[in-house]
Amino acid sequence: MGYSSIQGALSRSSSQGLAADAQTLGNLKMAAGKDGKAAIQETAKQFESLFMRELIKSMREASVKSGMLDSPGGDLGTDLLDQQFAVQMSGQPGGLSEMIALQLTRQMGGTTPAPGTATTATAAKIAAGGGIASGAISKATMPSQAEVKPMRAPTESQSNFVQKHSKVASEVEKTMGIPAGFMLGQAGHETGWGKFEIKVKGGAPSHNLFGIKAGASWTGKTADVTTTEFINGEPQKRVARFRAYDSYADAFKDYARLINESPRYAKAREQTGSVHAFASGLQKAGYATDPDYAAKISRAINTTLAIQRAQA
Repeated sequence: MGYSSIQGALSRSSSQGLAADAQTLGNLKMAAGKDGKAAIQETAKQFESLFMRELIKSMREASVKSGMLDSPGGDLGTDLLDQQFAVQMSGQPGGLSEMIALQLTRQMGGTTPAPGTATTATAAKIAAGGGIASGAISKATMPSQAEVKPMRAPTESQSNFVQKHSKVASEVEKTMGIPAGFMLGQAGHETGWGKFEIKVKGGAPSHNLFGIKAGASWTGKTADVTTTEFINGEPQKRVARFRAYDSYADAFKDYARLINESPRYAKAREQTGSVHAFASGLQKAGYATDPDYAAKISRAINTTLAIQRAQA
């Protein structure tokens, strides 16, 4: 598909009211309170479009590239194509939009239908280089429930966690450069979205949202906690000493300072334009011993980015 064809497809999509931007989603959310069921369904569809776009982008970045056709123009065309695919994939029966519509309906006090299940195989096919013919994606392209695990809409605890710490994260991003969504996603994963924060002796919060340990150079407060470490690939319980802070703002600042100033995280801080690359950089640098850390962080960050768009 050429650049002009992609633009044409996007124009047709826009004329049908299928937009993939946070501003339009915010307008639709406002309309949902006035226009009833139809507006709720359209709002959910747009949210799913934004989520699928990030999913496709993350998967494509994780796939192997030859480098022969890479160029700024090619990257732009790919991004526009991914946007169109994301729009086409949204609103399918049994998809993520049904779950979002269900939650919106509950919050508005309406009657809630049984939610369906969303899948990711079609997104994976696109990211791996497989094409999809022009036109709507049919049910036949969607895999059975046995083939893939369902995607889940953000939970209330995830949304609350992001909203609680968004202001501080955004302020730290402005001064230290680490994307707020990346920090919030990693903090959410490390703490179970606020459910399992590290506490100091006596039960007071340590405000350590990032699981940063207290090494020999740390002169501040500490908290001793039993944690799981992976030794030769096997999980083992260990008592470790972690840093403690006076506030969450101090925790975000210390985390950003660690990523920016420590030579071991040089590769990660150069990859803040990519969720997958940043998460992989952290794992390769030894931020955590969990062999699946990069995948878990990527999911948490993508969830956070989706929540941020919904809350915009």
